[in-house]
Amino acid sequence: MRIYCEKDYATVSRRAAAVIAAQVVSKPDCVLGLATGSTPIGAYKQLVEWHKQGDLSFARVRSVNLDEYVGLAPTHDQSYRYFMQDNLFNHVDIAPENTNVPDGLAAGTLAECARYEEVVRGLGYADLQLLGMGRNGHIGFNEPCAEFPVATHLVDLTQSTIEANARFFASADDVPRQALTMGVGTIMHARNILVVVNGADKAEAVQKAFAGPVTPEVPASILQLHPNVTIVGDEAALGGLR
Repeated sequence: MRIYCEKDYATVSRRAAAVIAAQVVSKPDCVLGLATGSTPIGAYKQLVEWHKQGDLSFARVRSVNLDEYVGLAPTHDQSYRYFMQDNLFNHVDIAPENTNVPDGLAAGTLAECARYEEVVRGLGYADLQLLGMGRNGHIGFNEPCAEFPVATHLVDLTQSTIEANARFFASADDVPRQALTMGVGTIMHARNILVVVNGADKAEAVQKAFAGPVTPEVPASILQLHPNVTIVGDEAALGGLR
């Protein structure tokens, strides 16, 4: 496990972007596993800047996103497809047909989970999977539970996750109650994993995930068993690891 402790969000974002860019440069046709939420926005902005400068191309990259809310159209400004288009895809040269996000409007959620799992498997899983982490230790939308979910699945969001995501919606009542998410097993198939964390509110989750026991009650703790994990965070988030 490699850990980079940076001084602030700007340097965290630049370091995370450098890890992603290195993957793209070393393997131009790589599969990137991508994440949403507020944490990776800075890294995506840096990647866009390098692309506009002519230093980075996504022309041969394929991408698979971790998750999507159930019930939100791709054009909804809080859907994760919209997030990816707005923060990355629309600003770089990645081919639209090479980007993959679960369909939150699929008529059958279980069938969509199976379809998406096959998409990820068919691509050979991610060469690099980007992850954030929730305050309860969730990765993707894999919430604390009795056992680690293996494949892409439908999940009921916990109240803490709903409250954490309410800042993106008009109110907590508008936050979807379910999501489609890659399972922990799907995530663990990635050849490399990049975890980005920022802020003191993540310190307890980081400490439990990487300095505590491996348990499905802290889903991110499974990453202790992965051979190629890089953690990038600021001093506030990583303080519990010292």
